Amino acid sequence: MSVINSIRSQLAPIHPQGYPFIGGFAFASLVLFWLWAPLGWLGVMATLWCVYFFRDPTRVTPAREGIVVAPADGRISRVASAVPPPELELDEQPHLCISIFMSVFDCHINRSPLPGRIERMVYREGAFISADLDKASESNERNSFVIATAGGARIAVIQIAGLVARRIVPFVREGETVGAGQRIGMIRFGSRVDLYLPAGTQALVAEGQTAIAGETVLAELAAAAADRGFGAA
Repeated sequence: MSVINSIRSQLAPIHPQGYPFIGGFAFASLVLFWLWAPLGWLGVMATLWCVYFFRDPTRVTPAREGIVVAPADGRISRVASAVPPPELELDEQPHLCISIFMSVFDCHINRSPLPGRIERMVYREGAFISADLDKASESNERNSFVIATAGGARIAVIQIAGLVARRIVPFVREGETVGAGQRIGMIRFGSRVDLYLPAGTQALVAEGQTAIAGETVLAELAAAAADRGFGAA
């Protein structure tokens, strides 16, 4: 393998959602070079960061019945019992809630935590306070997916816009069937994802851990006897 091919194999592809932003940053860099070279180099750094932000790496998802994988990259900021937002039309009993905070340096492609059908999608406008605050769950702009599994469980994935984020982009539609680790959307720039799981679900992570979307096992819905396996997505 040549050096160029070796380097290329280590680089994650860019998601198409990023091309307009990368092009805009690159054009701005040219303008800044024309005005003053040091500003142009700052623009180049910003362009490279934009390329890094919109990376879309392949993930290898554990394939085992009953496990729940992370829907987002980032720091697990909360593992607690909470009542889901009313627009999801889940029961009003407390559910296990796992929140993942994504900084501007995390990959922002969100993935389905388990296989199932998108039973419901709900978008709500809102504010843009810092996503690492608890009140962001109720106040911020958000897009929610309710996923029904073949076993009858209903879980919710909520994309929450942050202080910088201004656009939530879903990749799937209501009624669509998704696999574990499948890409379901992204949030442009710093943000958060909340995951609501049925009462009695066992959390396998703790606050402060780092999650990798599609790979980190967050919880287990029920004991499963199926053999462990893996599938790239």
